[in-house]
Amino acid sequence: MSLAGETGTSSTPPRAGAPAHGASVIESTPNSRGASVISENIDLVGVHVKEADAMLQALLQRASCAPETKQPELLQKCLRAVLPVCNGHVSAGGIHSSGVGTALKNYVRPGVENKFYGPFTEATNIALACLEGIKVDGMRTPVPAVDMICQQNDVPMYQTHQTEKSTRKPDVVILPLSSACAPFGDEKGDKKGKQKDEEKHDTKCKTHMVKNAMAKPPAPLLWTDVLACIEFKRKTPGRTKGISSPPPSYTVTDYIPTKPEYLPVDHLEAGDPTPVPSQAPVQPASDTARLSSGLTAEPPSKGGSSSKRKAADTLESSAKKPRINPDEPDVTVQTGLYAAEMFAANLAVNHLINLIVVDEVMWIWYYDRQGTIQSSGINFIQDLPRFMVLLYALQRFKLEDWGRNKDFLPVQLEGKQCHELKIKDTELGEVDLLLHTSHNDRVTHYGLKGRATNVIPVTSEALAKKYTYIQDGMVAKIFWGEASRISEPKIMDRVKEIAKVHPTVQGHIPELLWHHTFTYPTSAVREALGVPEPTVGSRVLYILVFRKLHSITKLHGKEFFDVWRQCILCHLTLWKEGVYHRDISPGNLIWYWRNGKPIGVLNDYDLSSLANVVGPQGNKRTGTVPFMALDLLTAKAQRGEVRHLYRHDLESFMWGFAWVFLRYRQGVLLPRKLRPLDEWATLDAVTCRKEKLSFLEDPFEYQPPDLQTSESDIDWSSWQFLLECCGALDTAAYNRRNRVQLIFLGQQRSMGGVVEQINAEETVSDMDDFLGKFTSTNGWAALSNPSPSQ
Repeated sequence: MSLAGETGTSSTPPRAGAPAHGASVIESTPNSRGASVISENIDLVGVHVKEADAMLQALLQRASCAPETKQPELLQKCLRAVLPVCNGHVSAGGIHSSGVGTALKNYVRPGVENKFYGPFTEATNIALACLEGIKVDGMRTPVPAVDMICQQNDVPMYQTHQTEKSTRKPDVVILPLSSACAPFGDEKGDKKGKQKDEEKHDTKCKTHMVKNAMAKPPAPLLWTDVLACIEFKRKTPGRTKGISSPPPSYTVTDYIPTKPEYLPVDHLEAGDPTPVPSQAPVQPASDTARLSSGLTAEPPSKGGSSSKRKAADTLESSAKKPRINPDEPDVTVQTGLYAAEMFAANLAVNHLINLIVVDEVMWIWYYDRQGTIQSSGINFIQDLPRFMVLLYALQRFKLEDWGRNKDFLPVQLEGKQCHELKIKDTELGEVDLLLHTSHNDRVTHYGLKGRATNVIPVTSEALAKKYTYIQDGMVAKIFWGEASRISEPKIMDRVKEIAKVHPTVQGHIPELLWHHTFTYPTSAVREALGVPEPTVGSRVLYILVFRKLHSITKLHGKEFFDVWRQCILCHLTLWKEGVYHRDISPGNLIWYWRNGKPIGVLNDYDLSSLANVVGPQGNKRTGTVPFMALDLLTAKAQRGEVRHLYRHDLESFMWGFAWVFLRYRQGVLLPRKLRPLDEWATLDAVTCRKEKLSFLEDPFEYQPPDLQTSESDIDWSSWQFLLECCGALDTAAYNRRNRVQLIFLGQQRSMGGVVEQINAEETVSDMDDFLGKFTSTNGWAALSNPSPSQ
């Protein structure tokens, strides 16, 4: 379930884009226990909502009294209702909406970017204060438990991802009022904002709005409190000439497309100024969406999306364009990184919303584990009513509407952050889970889309009563699985059937204690927005509870080899019986003690496929880049044109052996300066393939420095075996290349196809023969003898 590497970077600003050849989409595994890999490449592949009105309608629907009932008239009703605020005719608690226009006039003046955070924040907070009392039939009242406010930030915010620390600096954030006040303290002596008196609350709110909301916080804000980030950019004309001033008054008008209508995932360029309503043609309203033309996206697959990352959870962006400033990060990538921080800060987050503001145009970005959705732009200076409607909807959001998972309740236990979960169960009545989210053994995820697997130590009274024999504890695996893919619990059912009749599998598979599937899919918002094929790539949240076992990296010498060997034999049997694992890595090789001997367990089947089952499998790219077979790291394989075979998984076992042997000593990770291969965890597929080919050509370059002084026969046998593995892989690859060339030449002469022959099905004999290339080595024999029989 984890990548057994400890590398990571944590700087800001991020890289603006990944190399073109790095835009692979690979289903893979999370990071290792106690470690984190923070990627600077964020996956922004998604769709464009044709008009912002579709997004506004969806958000209003979510904030309504009946969110499950379609109410197509909400947008027009709300646009009319907010007009008095837009035109300066509303006051609330001594705050007058005319201040919105005054702040926006300051915003449109020429100047550098950071001079406009204050006017925007001021206009937003005045609007929120005046929108509180606006009533629209069918809409909720503002949510006191959230009490959102806009807060200027522009100072570093920090977050620890297990062993790595990230530093980000969002321009402006939306968060609860109490969280915004906390770094400043409370002038009335209530630092945490617990006053219940309405008048005192209004005074506190007004005081913070006037004095502190436009100021940089004296202490860092917490990512756990952030509801949304707002990132700004000023193009050259806006910096030097300013922006078109607000009109004298506002009316409800049809939506006016902006220029650009959407933000590409790249650097912003100085372009034409955004048209005001009188300059732009009116287009009919539409709720339809199209695939992003400015983003790198793989064609939709009926079998589901394979939104994966490199081993470090890296993701793709669009081809590069000329930049204004090569050192300036892409605003879309930068905002995506903030979303990654927000996902990581809270457990099982369903979705997020961020805003990007370029001059006078705002784009709404919606993130979930299926991908991103970008609304078309809103000119909030000329079309202020639509911006007011956005604020009106957000002000009525409950925490779960912001994306927080209401089933996972944060609690404190002995000063440590935990999460509580209670689920009704047909067999046990109610299953109580206490997730120890601050535990050092947790495995967390950093990124935007894909499975986003977290593995967390868990305790449960209900499960402890049922499984009284478990003494080493339990872990919960929480992840977003593809709805179209056969689920891991169903695959485990088949694995358990095989284990009943095969000793190589019995005792060598994980024990699934309990599982639950949450029913709200990511496709729901796409259906509401009218996105074509909304269920393609849809994901649902799973939680699985397993018996806690040990990582193979904790072993060394013959014990390490023996557990590794047991997992290979288990894997071979499962493959022959039609269970294709397809994600071999050290993190998926675990063990437990039985009668004083370590017993290997092949773990993590959520990317596995079954023979003769319709669904995502076959050529689907799965795996963790540092351990994937060379054939699967080619550009052709990344396009899904290479079939995943048994020999690819067996090769992954060999790369896993090299990874652990070269990077660990006596079960302890070597210091960064003494361990090789760190860079493999941060490379894209094609580049990592080049590094691994170089490794095969000259493995002696990676010989452990302490080997020369080692008196351990086991160390020398392990090194010998690693060299023999390199030779076997190199020879096998050479023979395959020659065979493919001969087939290709022969087929060229006959004008026939070659794909079917090159990607032919493996026979059982082929599998045994390929494994035999390694079991017949002297190193295998030395490490196997004497070896306890399994």
